[in-house]
Amino acid sequence: MRIFKKRRDIEELPPELEELHAAVAGACMPESVEKVARKELDKLAQTSPSCAEYTIGINYLQYLASLPWNLETSDNLDMGRAESILEEGHYGLRKIKDRILEHLAVRILRTSRRPRVLVVDDEKTTRRNLEHVLSKEGYEVFTAANGIEATGMLGKGCFDVILTDLKMENVDGIGVLERAKAKDPATQVVIITGYATVPTAVTAMKKGSYEFLAKPLKLDQIRATVKNALAKKTQKLQSRGPVLCFAGPPGTGKTSLGMAIAKSLERKFIRMSLAGLKDEAQIRGHRRSYVGALPGRIIQEIRRAESINPVFMLDELDKLGQDFKGDPGSALLEVLDPEQNAHFIDHYLDVPFDLSRVMFIATANTVDLIPGPLVDRLEVLYLSGYTDAEKEQIAFRYLIPREMEEAGLASYAFTFTPEAVRKIIREYTREAGLRNLQRQIAALCRKTARQVLNSDTAASARTIGPEQVEAMLGPRKYYHEIAEAVDRVGIATGLAWTQAGGEIIFVEATRMKGKGKLLLTGSLGNIMKESAQAALSYIRSHTERWHIPEDFFETHDIHVHVPAGATPKDGPSAGLTIAIALLSVITGRPARREVALSGELTLSGRILPVGGIKEKSLAAHRAGVTCVVFPKKNEADLSDIPKEIRSELEIVTVNRLENIVDRVLKPLGKLNSNCVSRAENNTVFSSKKL
Repeated sequence: MRIFKKRRDIEELPPELEELHAAVAGACMPESVEKVARKELDKLAQTSPSCAEYTIGINYLQYLASLPWNLETSDNLDMGRAESILEEGHYGLRKIKDRILEHLAVRILRTSRRPRVLVVDDEKTTRRNLEHVLSKEGYEVFTAANGIEATGMLGKGCFDVILTDLKMENVDGIGVLERAKAKDPATQVVIITGYATVPTAVTAMKKGSYEFLAKPLKLDQIRATVKNALAKKTQKLQSRGPVLCFAGPPGTGKTSLGMAIAKSLERKFIRMSLAGLKDEAQIRGHRRSYVGALPGRIIQEIRRAESINPVFMLDELDKLGQDFKGDPGSALLEVLDPEQNAHFIDHYLDVPFDLSRVMFIATANTVDLIPGPLVDRLEVLYLSGYTDAEKEQIAFRYLIPREMEEAGLASYAFTFTPEAVRKIIREYTREAGLRNLQRQIAALCRKTARQVLNSDTAASARTIGPEQVEAMLGPRKYYHEIAEAVDRVGIATGLAWTQAGGEIIFVEATRMKGKGKLLLTGSLGNIMKESAQAALSYIRSHTERWHIPEDFFETHDIHVHVPAGATPKDGPSAGLTIAIALLSVITGRPARREVALSGELTLSGRILPVGGIKEKSLAAHRAGVTCVVFPKKNEADLSDIPKEIRSELEIVTVNRLENIVDRVLKPLGKLNSNCVSRAENNTVFSSKKL
């Protein structure tokens, strides 16, 4: 052992350790991290290369040195350029674009603000000299001739750094220090005096002074002191920002919006899918004592990006898993919290890594499945979907040119007529997003490419109209259930909000001889079952209002069914629709199919507000509904509905059930060719897709 120690002391370090020394020195690590790295290097110098710990230490140091501790890209904060990029890649989405541009505007103003410095000194020459020197450094400099004037200026405004003389009449430098710290503890105060003593310096430092300088002043020392005092506050100013979360149905452009933000800022873009992620170690990494240990995906992706300030998209946040290996959603709390992520600890690195300069963006189909504490750290922006008019514009601007290029038709004079695009939207797709529309257009382009190769297509056939669409794609796949349906007794039209956007649902009710039982089918969740029970209880408690015989519920069973039975359904917003279906079947009055309802019903008949007003309105318009009924308390949400939809829909808001019954149910004796009598109530509709 003595011989080994003597040889290790005499011999030079192995080449790999020499390289690591150079890599650590050139990595620009924070001081605390570099201290850990050098300690690990010293440990490796005393370790035999044959030990397993030696290889683990080498890999660890190589990873530390390869991280972009201080490498960042400069933001391009040109508002006009950012707006043009967003407009070029996305049609509509005005509120989302405005919010992104607001974020950029705030960054521009905050980063372009000149630091404010206050110079307090009773010597006029000193004030002028300091003002001249600091103004040349780009600071906004204010001066005060004494402590009283300085405290008055502190009451009117805020300053980043204060340079104050210690000995002044009435209010001295310590008084200015106390007043500045009382107003804003983040303000850095530098005490300057020609009577520097140890006790006064100790007193000033205890009260929060950043530095204690003695006269005569050195200009280089002043510049360095002010710069260092501003460094921490400037970094905090640049790093703080919201964590945006784009929530909406599939195919609405959430991921491409994140890419557009990165492009407009000229930052690196990282996308990490969280769908099915169950292991907390995927976020925080493994302890390096494990065989094959690696950092978490957050650190790995930042290392690949070679930048400490990328745009980091956490995709499918609502599809996180959870099992015995830990909760990754809880691990993300530290990652997405601006107050904590400046000192993020990865288990593998075991040293703080600054994530505060990363711009995190999350996407989700719905925020209901995201843990509450995690949602609290997000600023949720909803992408509700597109109207038919918006889809038509998007098809001509983006989808058709892209798919023609993909199919090799860019050099051919093929065109789509507006009628053909409308036919695809209304008869071959039914969605809030654009993915199926893109698939149908791609199918048309592929079939057209095949025709080009098989024959010399005539010029007249190079226009794709409605006839060509039906010939290539086959018979229509979707129908307007409302516009092409008849009014029936016991069937009411409802509106639902799902992860895929708004949906039309039908609530069917029928009555039969029995003993007052309520049967509920259709894969209903507990909330919908309770809504049905509450609706029936309200009707039974007000039989005289609806002219229902008192013994009706003692001699009849009622069955409520919501097609399609294989699809699980839940939520409180179906209470109003269920009540209308029950009243229709009990009183024999047909329900108007062109009227769709959404609202939560209480036992007293009040209608409570629900969510997804815009999505439900879009679904109603797609299905051919002419009138929608919403709770009175949702009137503030009606402004989110696009103008073209509001102009074609009659929107009614109510606060009690009895106020809408006569509007939805036809009077008795009004059955005609457009109504189906109660004898046909047991008809069960097939799926919407025919």
